[in-house]
Amino acid sequence: MLLSVFLTLTIVGITKKAEAQLVFSTQYKSDAQVKIYVSKYKSDADLVVYKASYKSDAGENNGVWYFCNYASDAKKKVYFVDYKSDADIVVFFTEYKSDAGWQNKSKQHLMY
Repeated sequence: MLLSVFLTLTIVGITKKAEAQLVFSTQYKSDAQVKIYVSKYKSDADLVVYKASYKSDAGENNGVWYFCNYASDAKKKVYFVDYKSDADIVVFFTEYKSDAGWQNKSKQHLMY
Protein backbone atom coordinates (compact mmCIF):
# COMPACT_ATOMS: atom_id res chain seq x y z
CA MET A 1 0.00 0.00 0.00
CA LEU A 2 2.70 2.46 1.02
CA LEU A 3 4.77 1.58 -2.04
CA SER A 4 1.83 2.21 -4.40
CA VAL A 5 1.17 5.63 -2.80
CA PHE A 6 4.86 6.50 -3.16
CA LEU A 7 4.92 5.42 -6.81
CA THR A 8 1.76 7.41 -7.57
CA LEU A 9 3.17 10.56 -5.95
CA THR A 10 6.46 10.08 -7.79
CA ILE A 11 4.73 9.72 -11.15
CA VAL A 12 2.55 12.77 -10.49
CA GLY A 13 5.63 14.75 -9.46
CA ILE A 14 7.55 13.75 -12.58
CA THR A 15 4.58 14.58 -14.80
CA LYS A 16 4.12 17.96 -13.14
CA LYS A 17 7.82 18.73 -13.48
CA ALA A 18 7.83 17.90 -17.18
CA GLU A 19 4.88 20.19 -17.84
CA ALA A 20 5.92 23.12 -15.69
CA GLN A 21 7.34 25.31 -18.44
CA LEU A 22 5.38 24.18 -21.46
CA VAL A 23 4.11 27.46 -22.86
CA PHE A 24 1.58 28.37 -25.54
CA SER A 25 1.45 31.84 -27.03
CA THR A 26 -2.18 32.90 -27.47
CA GLN A 27 -3.51 35.15 -30.19
CA TYR A 28 -5.84 36.99 -27.83
CA LYS A 29 -5.06 38.59 -24.47
CA SER A 30 -8.30 37.24 -22.98
CA ASP A 31 -7.15 33.64 -23.61
CA ALA A 32 -3.90 34.07 -21.67
CA GLN A 33 -3.14 33.28 -18.05
CA VAL A 34 -0.05 35.52 -18.00
CA LYS A 35 0.77 38.67 -19.97
CA ILE A 36 4.41 38.95 -21.03
CA TYR A 37 6.50 41.90 -22.15
CA VAL A 38 9.81 41.18 -23.90
CA SER A 39 12.63 43.48 -22.83
CA LYS A 40 15.67 44.34 -24.93
CA TYR A 41 17.76 44.34 -21.77
CA LYS A 42 18.47 41.50 -19.38
CA SER A 43 18.71 43.94 -16.47
CA ASP A 44 15.04 44.96 -16.93
CA ALA A 45 13.70 41.41 -16.86
CA ASP A 46 11.85 39.59 -14.10
CA LEU A 47 12.70 36.33 -15.84
CA VAL A 48 15.46 35.39 -18.26
CA VAL A 49 14.06 32.79 -20.69
CA TYR A 50 15.82 30.22 -22.82
CA LYS A 51 13.72 28.71 -25.61
CA ALA A 52 14.21 24.94 -25.59
CA SER A 53 14.18 23.06 -28.89
CA TYR A 54 12.62 19.93 -27.41
CA LYS A 55 9.63 19.40 -25.13
CA SER A 56 11.70 17.12 -22.90
CA ASP A 57 14.08 20.03 -22.16
CA ALA A 58 11.37 22.20 -20.56
CA GLY A 59 12.32 23.24 -17.06
CA GLU A 60 10.51 23.47 -13.75
CA ASN A 61 9.74 27.19 -13.52
CA ASN A 62 13.38 27.99 -14.10
CA GLY A 63 13.11 29.98 -17.32
CA VAL A 64 13.61 27.10 -19.74
CA TRP A 65 10.50 27.25 -21.94
CA TYR A 66 9.26 25.02 -24.71
CA PHE A 67 6.62 26.64 -26.92
CA CYS A 68 3.84 24.16 -27.68
CA ASN A 69 1.90 24.12 -30.94
CA TYR A 70 -1.39 23.51 -29.13
CA ALA A 71 -2.87 25.22 -26.08
CA SER A 72 -4.01 21.89 -24.68
CA ASP A 73 -0.37 20.73 -24.42
CA ALA A 74 0.78 23.76 -22.44
CA LYS A 75 0.96 24.34 -18.71
CA LYS A 76 0.73 28.13 -19.18
CA LYS A 77 -0.92 30.21 -21.86
CA VAL A 78 0.82 33.54 -22.38
CA TYR A 79 0.14 36.65 -24.41
CA PHE A 80 2.89 39.00 -25.52
CA VAL A 81 1.96 42.64 -24.91
CA ASP A 82 3.39 45.74 -26.59
CA TYR A 83 3.77 47.81 -23.43
CA LYS A 84 5.65 46.99 -20.24
CA SER A 85 2.88 48.55 -18.15
CA ASP A 86 0.40 45.94 -19.47
CA ALA A 87 2.58 42.98 -18.48
CA ASP A 88 2.46 40.62 -15.53
CA ILE A 89 6.05 39.54 -16.19
CA VAL A 90 8.93 41.13 -18.09
CA VAL A 91 11.15 38.58 -19.84
CA PHE A 92 14.43 38.68 -21.70
CA PHE A 93 15.19 35.89 -24.17
CA THR A 94 18.73 34.56 -23.96
CA GLU A 95 20.74 32.35 -26.28
CA TYR A 96 22.32 30.50 -23.35
CA LYS A 97 20.49 27.97 -21.21
CA SER A 98 22.81 28.72 -18.29
CA ASP A 99 21.53 32.32 -18.15
CA ALA A 100 17.89 31.29 -17.68
CA GLY A 101 16.22 31.99 -14.36
CA TRP A 102 14.28 34.38 -12.17
CA GLN A 103 15.71 37.78 -11.38
CA ASN A 104 12.55 38.90 -9.55
CA LYS A 105 11.35 35.93 -7.51
CA SER A 106 8.28 37.82 -6.27
CA LYS A 107 6.64 37.06 -9.63
CA GLN A 108 7.67 33.41 -9.78
CA HIS A 109 4.24 32.24 -8.59
CA LEU A 110 2.67 33.48 -11.84
CA MET A 111 4.26 30.65 -13.82
CA TYR A 112 3.27 27.79 -11.50
